[in-house]
Amino acid sequence: EPVARLGFACKLTEKAYKLGQRIHLHTAGNSEAEALDRMLWTFRQGSFIPHQRLDPAQPPTAPVTISSGSDSPPAVDLLINLADEVPDFFQQFARIAEIIDASSECREAGRSRHRFYRQHSLEPETHQIG
Repeated sequence: EPVARLGFACKLTEKAYKLGQRIHLHTAGNSEAEALDRMLWTFRQGSFIPHQRLDPAQPPTAPVTISSGSDSPPAVDLLINLADEVPDFFQQFARIAEIIDASSECREAGRSRHRFYRQHSLEPETHQIG
């Protein structure tokens, strides 16, 4: 359930933001980035998470950034990857979170990313939902 994954990403982002961390959310595409952008404003009553879409023309000022594609984000504390593939810029992050739902496609893509991370001596945080 894609909406459940985005909702979980919002909760994880809020938790990290409240700990004073900077977060980058990497999405599968522009429409998912737009949905996440909207959801971060509305997922919970009273929640406020300053965030912005990544724009190559100007440096980000918000503690939370969102992008899809290959635009390299600023150095942050946590990468939350919602895309099917590992982004090229993964090595600049100390922590990587992967959110896996119950769909077979999502699980298989997650296993593939996990193998990739292991080959690069990384241990992502995997969050199973559903």
